[in-house]
Amino acid sequence: MKKTFQYISIITMIVSILLMGIISYYKYTIPNKFLVTNGNTLKIDSMPEITISNKTDIYKFYQANKGVKNTSVDLSLFNLIPIKSVMVDYIEEKMVVPGGYPFGIKLFTQGVMVIGINSIETEAGEKNPAKKAGIKVGDVIIEIDGQKITSNEHIENILNYGGGKSINLNIMREDKFQKIKLQPEKSSIDGNYKGGIWVRDSSAGIGTVSFYDLDNGIFGGLGHPISDPDTGGIMPIMTGDVVDVRVTDVIKGYSGIPGELKGNFVSNNSIGNITLNDKTGVYGRLYEYDKSQKEISVGLKQDVKEGKATILTTLDNNIVEEFEIEIKKINFNNMDDVKNMVIEVTDKSLLEKAGGIVQGMSGSPILQNGKIVGAVTHVFVNDPTKGYGIFMENMYDKSRSLNFLAE
Repeated sequence: MKKTFQYISIITMIVSILLMGIISYYKYTIPNKFLVTNGNTLKIDSMPEITISNKTDIYKFYQANKGVKNTSVDLSLFNLIPIKSVMVDYIEEKMVVPGGYPFGIKLFTQGVMVIGINSIETEAGEKNPAKKAGIKVGDVIIEIDGQKITSNEHIENILNYGGGKSINLNIMREDKFQKIKLQPEKSSIDGNYKGGIWVRDSSAGIGTVSFYDLDNGIFGGLGHPISDPDTGGIMPIMTGDVVDVRVTDVIKGYSGIPGELKGNFVSNNSIGNITLNDKTGVYGRLYEYDKSQKEISVGLKQDVKEGKATILTTLDNNIVEEFEIEIKKINFNNMDDVKNMVIEVTDKSLLEKAGGIVQGMSGSPILQNGKIVGAVTHVFVNDPTKGYGIFMENMYDKSRSLNFLAE
């Protein structure tokens, strides 16, 4: 009898530990907030075992179409084990035109980004004024002595005309402004005064449009920011242009060697502007766009599930094509907002032409069950058949947060 009791106690303890682990897993995995279209209830397609608890005030839950904007909902496992409460915000259905075609990007920074610091040969030996002043790689120089800085040449002129006088820099570091005093040094090589910094003031490249809004031409693309190749920091834009681009070649990707879409700017004429370079992508307005294109619904994060899906992208035929992929994993709580799902290319045609995902395909929209649910963001360097995708909900919401869309 005693042994039986011990066995029961051990089994009970094991079950309790497993149950606590399961509850902890769901508490961590399930987000604290969801968007739900008016008139619908919360249903997580990738977790059919998670249901709305019977304890939830169902009457209140269904008040979305009667003016209620948000409410708290209790979730449970198989309607038996309480998991957590989440907030539900009710929204109107979002409709956009999916992209899939390439666009050229020209960015000019707000200020200049420091991409390197170097020593200067002076008559008194090597000196490093930037390091001494506390300037760091990744800093963005906004102003010098009250003058807004637009280029490396601008800084050189200020230093030379200053004749060696110390200058006051207004810089941005990690989204915070700081004041720094820099004492230039005279180069013994060319006789010019220098600060010992290398800077970048512009960037250019190609990406893929994820979507655009028929109502106003607002678009989103890339699914990740345009970052400085040397510092990894997000380029702070002052102005940005969208230009027409034509894909000329596809460099196939292999393990350890990422592929690439090669393209040329068709002209230097701007066909749109870029207003925001954000961690979730680039956003702006197209001056001209096809208003006859069919809109589809923006899938919310709970609409995404593991399984078959497609992407829209353009290869060297310059025609938007649809290719099959598989959504292998969904991550609701990825903190960087751009690696919300793992995808794998299964389409034989795309694998043959490109080897999978290549650079330049970032932003290619992901479609599932008639909705646009995400966009391609990154390729796995060691396996180009796989990559990451961002939830379209994240991109669309960021586009709606732009100042000219404020409601």
